[in-house]
Amino acid sequence: MLSPDTIAQRYAQHLLHATGAMPLHAPVAPARHPALAWRRSGLMALTGRPEAAPAMCLVPLTAIADGALVALAALAPAGALGGDDGAALLAERAAIAGHTRRGAVSPGGACRLLATRDGAIALNLARDEDRELLPAWLQRDDLRDDAAIGAALREQTMHDLVERGRELGLAVAPVVPPPTPATAWCETLQQGPRATAVRAAPRVLDLSSLWAGPLCAQLLRLCGADVVKLESRQRPDGARRGPPPFFDRLNAGKRSVALDFTRAEERARLRALIERADIVIEASRPRALRQLGIDAEALIDARPGLTWISLTGYGRGGARENWIAYGDDAGVAAGLTWLMRQATGELLFVGDAIADPLTGLHAALAAWATHRAGGGRLLSLSLVDVVRHALQFERPADAEALRARQRDWAAQACDEVPAAPQAPVSRGTAPALGADNDAVLRDWGVTC
Repeated sequence: MLSPDTIAQRYAQHLLHATGAMPLHAPVAPARHPALAWRRSGLMALTGRPEAAPAMCLVPLTAIADGALVALAALAPAGALGGDDGAALLAERAAIAGHTRRGAVSPGGACRLLATRDGAIALNLARDEDRELLPAWLQRDDLRDDAAIGAALREQTMHDLVERGRELGLAVAPVVPPPTPATAWCETLQQGPRATAVRAAPRVLDLSSLWAGPLCAQLLRLCGADVVKLESRQRPDGARRGPPPFFDRLNAGKRSVALDFTRAEERARLRALIERADIVIEASRPRALRQLGIDAEALIDARPGLTWISLTGYGRGGARENWIAYGDDAGVAAGLTWLMRQATGELLFVGDAIADPLTGLHAALAAWATHRAGGGRLLSLSLVDVVRHALQFERPADAEALRARQRDWAAQACDEVPAAPQAPVSRGTAPALGADNDAVLRDWGVTC
């Protein structure tokens, strides 16, 4: 029988095999039981009802995070990631923001698990304007309070609510089991010409925001990349409005460029920077970039060696590329809440926006491995598919086996008080918006 203590090691080897990359160093993951890592990382303190004992997770998410970070470290210069802990990365935002467990409400408070006529959904009202969509979504004008919203939800089916919500642009997800077929954590959507030689310190253009993409870019910076964070002057990264230490954690050490996308000359600079980058990271719906004249597929064909990392909620192509997702509801859509209900009998969120840091870790590995191999690839990683892949790794075969694992792992950690999430060590302060415009344009040879 395979030991739970070595799941992280096996997952690191699994990921390296999937990338086809030749490690620079032997991957060595910490040998620790996922139950103990869950309790010590602060994630257990974030999972469960506030009035009850914290809940054990039956999925080895801490080992998954450790394995992804170890796989990246095996491809990076020696010691580049020595100070980071994959499991601890999952709880960093909660530690900084002071989040606690809230049961069927996400630790951050924006996402809720709600009953429908035939099941349950996760609804994430992360933006101020989302509440304005509720009357159209529920086809009711008398939504005075949360009680009225709950009553309207219980009159409608899960399928109808999810379908209509996605059409309106709401982040809504059904509570469903993980799919049975294995789900790929990364898709190669297009292959272009590879570079004959690659930079040891690649130029990374980070067009993303919030958590998954900026974490990916920060990990690449630690591996030695020159990372430029590019934002719209009109709509900068929303994480700038959150706790400054969290924004600093993800963006310290990067250089900042801000452009006004309403001006043709600024859009030309955006394109010129993309053409000079080795790795582009973006988390926009594809149509948003196309409206700026940026076509990822065409750029992959035209620019030898370009690695393009496309981060979405559900994937790229077809209707799914327009579906909205954030870290909490993406975990639900992947099947994590359904599995927890199988084991505990309760609808619960697991950790804090768990899909975001898991996706950031996997995206960094995909980007670094692909660049080392010569690039020339458009890679798609979705929040939902990364979590699905994690759930399927060495998963027990049936419901009884799931419950047995839950009991065994809970017993493993019963002698320790769950640790609170621990704030990470500071990496410094992120640059002000647009602080490095002139220097980056000069260094990257952009004259327009």
